[in-house]
Amino acid sequence: MLKLTPRQQIFLDKLFDLYRECKGPVHYSIVADKLGVNKFSAYDMLKVLEEKGVAASDYVLNNDQIGPGRSQVVFYPTNAAAQFLTQLKEEMRYSSDWQRVKERILKRFTKSQQTNPVESLREALSSLPDAKTPLNYCAEMVSVMLLNLENVYDAKLLPALDTININSPIGLGTLAGLSLASSLTNNQDDARFIDKLITHTKNFQSQLAELSDESMDKLSAFLNDAMTLLRQGKPNYQLSMTS
Repeated sequence: MLKLTPRQQIFLDKLFDLYRECKGPVHYSIVADKLGVNKFSAYDMLKVLEEKGVAASDYVLNNDQIGPGRSQVVFYPTNAAAQFLTQLKEEMRYSSDWQRVKERILKRFTKSQQTNPVESLREALSSLPDAKTPLNYCAEMVSVMLLNLENVYDAKLLPALDTININSPIGLGTLAGLSLASSLTNNQDDARFIDKLITHTKNFQSQLAELSDESMDKLSAFLNDAMTLLRQGKPNYQLSMTS
């Protein structure tokens, strides 16, 4: 997802509202007036938004002038701005569900310690199509990857995760690759499962890039909680961590 600071989001929101209100591009001085800032600050911020691809500018003649006159710069939101604001509102809409979703997934980890991990893995994989936001989807997919590694558990495999910065997009991508590789090695006869895992691993990489900074922080905290539960269920892993 496009990264904007809170201040940049405020300016983009106001530009979007004024564009719809005026039914066309607006002069930066109008944005400045509505936000209570000086016009030069507004102009600079709108140019930043233009560089990020969520705003565009054009030059028009001042309608108040008769005859040839100086043109003035006006700004308007792009399609990328509409997509960004729509996704941001969707994340806010479903943010209240996050705690419930997280608790449900973590209960699945606890259950996997007491029953057959394969059953929990199948349940996690079947939940992926129901995820309503990129954050929920990525959390469900993280559970799939960890349960998959648990299913093909090797005493040396899970401790290796501590050498990877799995709290970053690159690290999470590495985790996805490790999970997929373990399945290709240990589940070669289950072609349907492998196909599903490959499809969702690709989609996970795409959804991960769409996460806002706030959602990435939530996903990292969830991953740490999941890893704690996973370690608690693996005595040999705890031993390797302290040796």
